[in-house]
Amino acid sequence: MPELPEVETVRRGLAPVMEGEVIARAAVNRPDLRWPFPPDMAARLTGQKVLMLRRRSKYILADLGSGETLLIHLGMSGRMLVSGDPLGRFVHEHPAPEKHDHVVLYMQNGGRITFNDPRRFGAMDLMPTDRAEAHPLLAKLGPEPMGNDFNAPYLAAMLKGRKTPIKSALLDQRIVAGLGNIYVCETLFRARISPRRRAENISGKRAGSLVPIIRDVLRDAITAGGSSLRDFRQADGELGYFQHSFDVYGREGEPCRTEGCEGTIGRIVQSGRSSFYCPRCQR
Repeated sequence: MPELPEVETVRRGLAPVMEGEVIARAAVNRPDLRWPFPPDMAARLTGQKVLMLRRRSKYILADLGSGETLLIHLGMSGRMLVSGDPLGRFVHEHPAPEKHDHVVLYMQNGGRITFNDPRRFGAMDLMPTDRAEAHPLLAKLGPEPMGNDFNAPYLAAMLKGRKTPIKSALLDQRIVAGLGNIYVCETLFRARISPRRRAENISGKRAGSLVPIIRDVLRDAITAGGSSLRDFRQADGELGYFQHSFDVYGREGEPCRTEGCEGTIGRIVQSGRSSFYCPRCQR
């Protein structure tokens, strides 16, 4: 499932074509994805100006002139693809409709945004913009890892007394929004912290040191266009490249990249997810 860097990469790709532009026509080709679409979604989107395109955790939010916000979740295989961009940023002509093109936004500027989702685990919803943060999918989210509310004192306080592994704590969306399995593995490697270590045992300066490392990992991934492991594509259809820079994720049995370390990357399963780490470097 796309994590924060992938979703942010897609948002940045959509913004030049959608932000400040009008949806001339919306086509909704099925009644639901993971959940039913809101009533009259096509009519509520048609004719609306996209005032702002933003991201909250792993969700893209399009604030509309109607006072509503379109929430988009890519799910496991969802893709937002741009074609016919009048700005010349994308070279793709409008493709022929495909079987899994579930929602299509025809922009007044000639661009077309297609939401394609073969597995249908994605979602779209409409909600009042002034009450967006109360939406069930957003209400319990923690602070954004790149924002000011996510800082050393906050993280140290949130880890205090938690007996769960640090890996599980960082994946808890109530503590910090948007982090997923890949980037937590990479963060813990850079911090030299074992994913097995209890969260409560990481305190003070060591807990605080995780904040800039998390931000560095996310920035590096966004710069690389995200990670393309299976279905993820950027808005222009291109692959992300951060997977070529993984230090530990997916590298079980390979040598550790830390200079002077003779360890081998291992893999354990925590809460049904694979954790990759160097048993020698990470304590």
